[in-house]
Amino acid sequence: MLKFYCNPISVNARRVWVYLLEKGIPFETILVNLDGDHLDENFTSINPLQRVPVIIDSEFRVVESLAILDYLEAKYPTPSLLPKDPESIAIVRMVETITVVELQPTTIPLTRALVGLEVEPWRIEAAQQRVTAALQFFEELIGDQTFFVKDKFTLADIVAGTLIASLPLEGYPRLKAWSERLAQRDSWQQTVAHPEAIEAALPNIRKILERRF
Repeated sequence: MLKFYCNPISVNARRVWVYLLEKGIPFETILVNLDGDHLDENFTSINPLQRVPVIIDSEFRVVESLAILDYLEAKYPTPSLLPKDPESIAIVRMVETITVVELQPTTIPLTRALVGLEVEPWRIEAAQQRVTAALQFFEELIGDQTFFVKDKFTLADIVAGTLIASLPLEGYPRLKAWSERLAQRDSWQQTVAHPEAIEAALPNIRKILERRF
């Protein structure tokens, strides 16, 4: 059975977790605590980058969430979560890339400030501007559609939705409605991080953020 190394408060891990549930792929969950498990020799031998998620499928290891999603989609193509036509593929890849490369790193200074770490005001302002630009792009891209690719739920919704759900969406009514639709899915409800778990993890999150910036 596929082994899934994860932590419930990790956005990167959650997108893989949602995907596995949406696809109905059997897997064994292996919890990696943020209090040092990700730094120990056992996990480092699995992923030298010392972060989740990781999957091991019949001895084949894949790290990094987007690589994991691509691997699983190629191996388990039904039901398809990646469109076939060129325009729709481009939309999915745009949404994935902007989320992971642009939006997610930009939230780090904001999260640091939220947990009480010192951040220069100019970094906060720059981060807020980049978040606004990304969300506005997504707001226009989704338009009046149900999902990013018309009425088809895809990898774009999983990758963006698991991050955007944690952001304030006032002023983005289309994204807010889309996020609320996603929240009704069983996969979202099974993987949502409960406030108690987030509260308990805050000291460890703070330590991680201190090293990141």
